[in-house]
Amino acid sequence: MTRRSTSLRSEDVVVSDCGCVSESKGTDKLRNSGENKSDDRENSVIKKDSMIDRRGMANQDSISFGNKPFLLSPAGKDYIWGGQRLNDEYAKGIDLTPLAETWECSTHPDGPSVVASGEYEGMTLAEVLKSHPEFLGTHPISVIDEGIPILVKFIDAKNDLSVQVHPSDQYAKEHENGQLGKTEMWYVVDAEPGAELVYGFKNEVTKEQVRSSIADGSIEKYMHTVPVHKGDMFYIEAGTVHAIGGGILIAEIQESSNLTYRLYDYNRVDKNGKLRELHIEKALDVMNLSSSAEPRQPMRKLQYKPGSAYELLSRCKYFQVERMLINTERIKTMAEFQSSETSFEVLLCIDGCGVMFGEDVSINIFRGDCIFVPANSEKLKIHGKAEFLRISC
Repeated sequence: MTRRSTSLRSEDVVVSDCGCVSESKGTDKLRNSGENKSDDRENSVIKKDSMIDRRGMANQDSISFGNKPFLLSPAGKDYIWGGQRLNDEYAKGIDLTPLAETWECSTHPDGPSVVASGEYEGMTLAEVLKSHPEFLGTHPISVIDEGIPILVKFIDAKNDLSVQVHPSDQYAKEHENGQLGKTEMWYVVDAEPGAELVYGFKNEVTKEQVRSSIADGSIEKYMHTVPVHKGDMFYIEAGTVHAIGGGILIAEIQESSNLTYRLYDYNRVDKNGKLRELHIEKALDVMNLSSSAEPRQPMRKLQYKPGSAYELLSRCKYFQVERMLINTERIKTMAEFQSSETSFEVLLCIDGCGVMFGEDVSINIFRGDCIFVPANSEKLKIHGKAEFLRISC
């Protein structure tokens, strides 16, 4: 099925069952990749070169772009605990094995995403926002020195991640050269039967108890082990010790940070045969040693609009995340969408497919795609049957 972003007339297109638009004629280019680095010293690939041609046959000089949405192409990470689902099931086309993470919307230098459609195709998102800071919006949390204050990922945990913790903004500013800390939220896209994650301490512990349990490999006896199911949501505040278990596919929304302090890593070795680095003293500095209530799933309520439904998943000072359902298969009205002047929005498609229409733009959307919608966007319409995470600041 053809995937492109272009200016289309009704006689030029074919609409599939899920609403995706393809031209009656034309060809596509294939995605390739480049390289970058990550905090875990594993390989990273940025999908920048030879990305899909979504511009079609329109005369680009005649198009007025304005605050129009565009597709993003992610950077990939090959951490040792990852699997292959992001390539096999989400068609990421990144030449990494394993493919543990894709940084879908990122201006972080360790894994910048690249614009994959429209006027800015081939530029990094950071480059676009440097030229157009108005795309961020007026909300104070949206205004930082460079880029956006959040990072949106897919995480494919074939095996257990390390027991770890992230610092607060204040600690990171003082001890990590002014970087941001990391508060994050997980939405479980899929989970194998019996999958679990680690979340906080069952009871209050001391630093000495943590040190000794790391040394003898028993730290998990102090931790909450939580069963995980598709559709679950978890809010991980900075300072909360945690670990994603094997068999879980997660969408992660976090501060724009790559700071992770590992406490325990099951004595695993990296691809060079060396034990992976631990950061015990820094972890002890930032972790919350108090008992944490076992996380419970919040009550969620869908609100309906023509062709769409929304439910709030998480709201904090860093980000707001909603689940957005689109289903226009049986109605003649498309779902309407528009960002406000206060914040950009990110749409992460976690299931289904569809098409987004604007005045001079049409974007085919498939499972796994990520769309950046600048603040104060034009009025947009979405057709198809799909599920999104809708993210703003």
